[in-house]
Amino acid sequence: MSAGRALRIAVVHTAPRVRERFVEALRARLPGAEVIDWTGAASGMGTDAGAATQDDADYAVGWAPPADFFARHPRLRAFFSAAAGVDHLLQHPGLPSVLPIVRLEDAGMAQQMLEYCLCELLRLTLRRDDYAQRQAEARWDVLLPEKRSRWPVGVLGLGALGAEVASGIARFGYPVVGYSRTPKTIEGVRCFSAATGGAAGEDDALDAFLAATRVLIVMAPLTADTRDLLDARRLSRLQPGGYVINVARGPLVVDADLIAEIDRGHLAGATLDVFREEPLPASHPFWRHPAIRITPHVAALTLVGPSALQIADKLERMHRGDPVSGLVDPARGY
Repeated sequence: MSAGRALRIAVVHTAPRVRERFVEALRARLPGAEVIDWTGAASGMGTDAGAATQDDADYAVGWAPPADFFARHPRLRAFFSAAAGVDHLLQHPGLPSVLPIVRLEDAGMAQQMLEYCLCELLRLTLRRDDYAQRQAEARWDVLLPEKRSRWPVGVLGLGALGAEVASGIARFGYPVVGYSRTPKTIEGVRCFSAATGGAAGEDDALDAFLAATRVLIVMAPLTADTRDLLDARRLSRLQPGGYVINVARGPLVVDADLIAEIDRGHLAGATLDVFREEPLPASHPFWRHPAIRITPHVAALTLVGPSALQIADKLERMHRGDPVSGLVDPARGY
């Protein structure tokens, strides 16, 4: 990659097998670099015999570094997140304010999220829950599927992943609206943003977006502005019989308010893949609510191969001084 000392790249991750696979993939893609399997061991105790000290990296790649990670890596030029979300990094108490953070863009996640959301939409409109109830009652009833025109879908957050999900759902014949902080243009999707609001700006636009939505797919990043965004007032703006699918971050939705809107009959239910605390505590009421479906943060799993390829390309570009996409703006939170 460069003349002189080989670049040193530390890979840190809470899942050992994922960390090992990233190390293998990055070593194959960046043969001129020294890729360190960073375990937090004492200096000089790298995975490979003769490896540089674990705390002597130029770049880092991974997820959820421990509290002392950045203090132990004073030479770092950038941190490459092994995921699309970076809220955990921006909240890291040891993160240097000037250290660039680069997030993943898609890397196979958009297709997974589209399939996850489509599965839930088709379950609703093909009335699979109604058939399950009739099976339990041994009833042979033929039910007409719901017209998709009666199930307008709203995608909250039109970044790289949200835009793909919105356009993909539109191709399946559902009316689709989308909301983002800045104006977007997506074929087949009616887009709202703060700029399309009235005098109240963002609030007017968000309310109009929610009023046009029956199935809300949450794909916005978690920032100071979006935390607790979907409270009782905003959830009540959804069309009667509405449904919430959250594949973004748990704290965007106020848990108690979601349950209350379902219990009072305004919302039909929710499918939740993300939560304020993960794993979701066994005592949480979501587990036992009959109208709430739960999956354990699996809507879009990180695919190591495509992710490592993308990270390696961006790292090489950054090291050459070329611009890279996915550079996080700490002020915006993504």
